[in-house]
This record gives sequence, structure tokens and C-alpha cells, in this order.
Amino acid sequence: MILLDRMITDLSLQSLPDSDQRLEAMLQAFGDLMFIINDDGTILEHTLGNPFQITDLRTGVLYQKIQDLLPVEAGWKITDGLHQLREKNKTVQVEYSLPTITGRNWYESRLIPMRNKQVIVFIRDITKYKQSEEKIKIQMEQLDALRAIDLSITSGADLSQTLSEILSHVRKYLNIDAASVLLLNPHNQRLEFAAGDGFRTPAMRHTHLSIGEGLAGQAVQKRKIVHISNLKNRKTSFLRSPDFSKENFVTYYAIPLIAKGQALGVLEIFHRFILSASQDWMNFLNTLAGQAAIAIDNAMMFKDLQHSNIELMLAYDKTIDGWSRALDLRDKETEYHTRRVTELTLRLAQRMDIPEAELIHIRRGSTLHDIGKVAIPDQILFKPAPLTDEEWMTMRRHPLIAAEILKPISYLTPALPIPRSHHEKWDGSGYPDGLAGETIPLAARLFTFADVYDALTSDRPYRPAWSQAEALEYINKNAGSHFDPKIVPVFIRMLKE
Repeated sequence: MILLDRMITDLSLQSLPDSDQRLEAMLQAFGDLMFIINDDGTILEHTLGNPFQITDLRTGVLYQKIQDLLPVEAGWKITDGLHQLREKNKTVQVEYSLPTITGRNWYESRLIPMRNKQVIVFIRDITKYKQSEEKIKIQMEQLDALRAIDLSITSGADLSQTLSEILSHVRKYLNIDAASVLLLNPHNQRLEFAAGDGFRTPAMRHTHLSIGEGLAGQAVQKRKIVHISNLKNRKTSFLRSPDFSKENFVTYYAIPLIAKGQALGVLEIFHRFILSASQDWMNFLNTLAGQAAIAIDNAMMFKDLQHSNIELMLAYDKTIDGWSRALDLRDKETEYHTRRVTELTLRLAQRMDIPEAELIHIRRGSTLHDIGKVAIPDQILFKPAPLTDEEWMTMRRHPLIAAEILKPISYLTPALPIPRSHHEKWDGSGYPDGLAGETIPLAARLFTFADVYDALTSDRPYRPAWSQAEALEYINKNAGSHFDPKIVPVFIRMLKE
């Protein structure tokens, strides 16, 4: 077309030879329709090409207005093009569609100005190009839809949310009225409604089909698409509830959803008119069904993984509780101490607005706070008399021993601050690291309140239990030395309430 523009722009009727044969030969070399007109649209010459199938184009058209000769819509476009040509004085291109006996076709008109104020109008049928363009556009939209579904699948979104998104794309890009997904319940081997879009009634929500039962059950059993071109010609055995007839569906497809060789459910397609499905339509339907199967399979694996993780975490926590119980049984004097300080620490942590995700680590750290004492000899741990300096040095190693025991266990790493630092003091006089102030982990600072309070309010062989008032007075008195002064009023208020 660029070469054609250059050729035509250099043309001038006034500069042609006296004979018109060369002009006629050039014009007839093009298979499309070409006119040479004045700037008001009067036809001076034309080719034999005729995309509009105008019957009298060979004769009797010279000196007529091109706007009157062509179909109305095309005439309007040519008129608009001439106006633009006068303003810009450069090639103008317009597109339009017209009804024909074979359907609606697309045309392109190119208006090229000449030096003598004449215009060459080149018209061609671009229906095939437009159809290809539309096909590419649809394919790009389908790719966007598949990408959106992929993102939904990989994001770990809830299965019902993912299925709803898939069904929305199914309706939009397949241009159908309604769609649903039935999932195969692995426990009773029945197809049950999981998601739907486009239905006017709740008829589908009550679906319970055995494999082989109904059209959807047959699709799963045979692992093949079941297609009914006109539901109205079938008996009511298909109906799943009295409301179904109100949907007025005509066309039906049931596509089995299969992943890794396992049938997971059925994608159902409903339309209220006869549906003529092209191969491209069927291909995209199968692609969407494949995406739905992947989404279901991923969701099931994720659910199984969550269940396994929950069971594993419960096993971990039971093991931790077992260790703690063993320590309590070893030291009868402090039996149930661990349980009490753990509950009290968690209450205080909630008062301090500690995030929920961190509470599990605080609970584990509190439960294991004295795990290091398993390595302390009985003669030191249970000595009824005051410990010697050397014995104190041994006793004060239990936080470091706890850290050594728990460090290799990766899932307990976030819980380590309490076992290691629960004997640190705000003024730095604690052990084992002599930490002071906010360098002491917050979880350990919180635990210290519960640990000291429970020890003071429990009976010991060398003294009776203190009252709550006495214990709180001690804690208040040691604010800024043993305890974080900012937490002291929170703890006292919590216990008084």
C-alpha cells in the first residue's frame, strides 16, 4: 500500500498521454474498487473491481457523485473523508462495515489527494483481516482470563472464590447464560454442588448425584463430554428440583474435571438458546475445564497439607507439654507451676497487644522455660539448704542449657527468648547474659512477672505462700530494678481486675 500511495500521488490526469489505454490498464491491474473523483465526489474514472457488487458499475457511473453510487454508510464515510482531506491535504483512511448477502463485511476506503485537486479513492474488502483481528483479540482476552485464573489458583485463594472466578470467565468468554461446578465427594462418591453463576433459581444448589446418575454423573463415569442440544426434548428425569424448569435452559454440556487421572467433579454449561459451538469455542471450554480441575486439585492438596500441619503442630505441642510434665513430676514442689505461669504470661501478652501469631511462641517458651534444669544434679536442684557459690554457678547455667537443648529444633527458635532470658533483670543484674532494659526480649520480660508472682504466691518448704497483695507490692517496689517499669502497672491492674 505504501508503494501504491507513492505511485498514485505522482499521477495527474493532465500529465497522462493522449491515449487512455495506459490509465485503464493501470486501474484494472488492481482487483479492488478504485475511483478517481473531483474534490466534490464526482466520478472521473473507475476500475472494474467491485467489492460492493454494484451491478451497473461498468457503465453509466461517470460524472455521478460517488456518495450517491455507494451504499449509504459507505457514502457517509467517503463524505467525511473528503472533508478531512480538505483540512489535512494528506491521505485519509476510513473503515466501516456493511450488510451483504453473506453477512456483515468490513471495508477500508483510502482517499489519496492529487496535485490537481482530484482524489483517488481506493476501496477494498478487509473482512478477512477484521475477522483475523477479532480472532486475535478473543485469543488475547482468553489468555488474560487464563492468567487471572492462574493467579487465583497460585494465590492460595479459597476454592469457592477460585471456582466463582472461573465460572465468571466461562460465562463471559463462552457467551453462555449459566455454569456450575459439581465436586465429587470422596467419602460418599456423590456429585455435590460447589459453585454456580448465572442461575435465576436455587435449583442447582440441591444437586446430589451418584456416579452414572443423570447427565453429570454419566460424564464422570464415561470421562467424556456429554452434550444435549435441546433439553426441552428430553424427559424431566434430568430435573433436579421443581424450580429447574423455570430456568428455561435449552443447550447443555457436562465436562468431566480430571486431574492426575482422577475425576474430581463436573463443569456444567447451560444456555437458554440453541448453541452453535465452533472448534475454537470447544477448545477454550476444554481449557477452562482443565483450569477448574487444577484449581480443585490444588485446593484439595492445600487442605490436606493444612490438616497435616495441624496434626503435626498438635503433636509438637503435646511433646512440649510432655517434657514440661516430666519436669513437674520430677520436682513435686513446683508441680503445675509451668501451667500457671504459661496461662498468666499469655494473659499479660494479650493485655500488651502482642500479635496473635506470636502468642504460640510465648506459650511454647513459657512451657519450656525450665527445660535446662534436666541437666542440673538432684543434689543441687533439691537441696533443702542454701546453695553454695559454686552450686549457684551450676544452677545459673540452666538457661544456657535450655538454649543448647532447644536450638537445634528450628520450629522452637522463636520461643527461645523465654528459656534463655527469663532470669534477666531490668537493671542488668540478672543472668546468664546480664542484659538490661529493653535489650531483654519482651517475651522474657513478660514471663518474669508471671514467674516471680507464681513463686511468691506458692507454698515453699522454707516459707508459706504470700498473699496477692504482698506479691503485687513486691513487684511494684521492684519496678525499674527487677521488672520493666512500663509493664508493672499493666500487670497489677490485670490481677486486680
